[in-house]
Amino acid sequence: MTSGKKARKQRRTPAPPPVRSRGGGRRASPKVLAAAAAVIAVAAVAAALAFALTGGSSSNPSTTSSSSTLPDAASAVSLFKGIPQRGNVLGKANAPVTLVEYIDLQCPICRAFETEVMPTIVPRFVRNGKVQVIARPIAFIGPDSERGRLAALAAARQNRFFDFSQLLYDNQGTENTGWLDDDFVRAAFASLPGLNVAAAEKARTQTATADEANRYDTQADADKVRGTPTILVGKTGGKLTEVVSPDVANLSGAIEAALRS
Repeated sequence: MTSGKKARKQRRTPAPPPVRSRGGGRRASPKVLAAAAAVIAVAAVAAALAFALTGGSSSNPSTTSSSSTLPDAASAVSLFKGIPQRGNVLGKANAPVTLVEYIDLQCPICRAFETEVMPTIVPRFVRNGKVQVIARPIAFIGPDSERGRLAALAAARQNRFFDFSQLLYDNQGTENTGWLDDDFVRAAFASLPGLNVAAAEKARTQTATADEANRYDTQADADKVRGTPTILVGKTGGKLTEVVSPDVANLSGAIEAALRS
């Protein structure tokens, strides 16, 4: 594919793995972060999941057991503890700066961004009320992407979107291998203290959740999103500008510039 919308959305990372198209022929690729090559190497090593799910279990999804929880749940929760969450929004509603992130839950570059960049940005700018983060999950890569975002939006119904997404990135598998299956989703739900697993399981299959996902697709088209992660920053209520290489330095600089404007 070398023309039109598809050509603009081809993966731009070195030696890329194959990318599947979504319905309607949409194809896209992760956006290259600064020094992404080194980070992806780490992400590839971390892709092996460090948990074992009980095969063929007939247990109720609302039941939590030690064998069905994921590693790093405590660190994922602690990153956002005490910060207001409202659906897919993190931080104070009256924060002077807004950061919009378009992410794919099985994108390895998104994993690098969320595990290497955001753990610096959140305590520095979000926790103190300077920035609110609006997450818009999209499904560029394949079926695991769609399953992941519907699950994340289900967790958002209980104001746990960011805890859930961070936990998935901490335990991310290899693209389009089926790693993000129903058992994995249930384990992630069960790993978050206080989350009602049965309610989350129900929410991820509801029409309203699918409709919300479709709205993010529409917004992504309007914002000319060609890959993930795509990060937009600006004054709250004003024009947002894409941070092309959103490493810690560039993203911090964009936020500070918006705070000064």
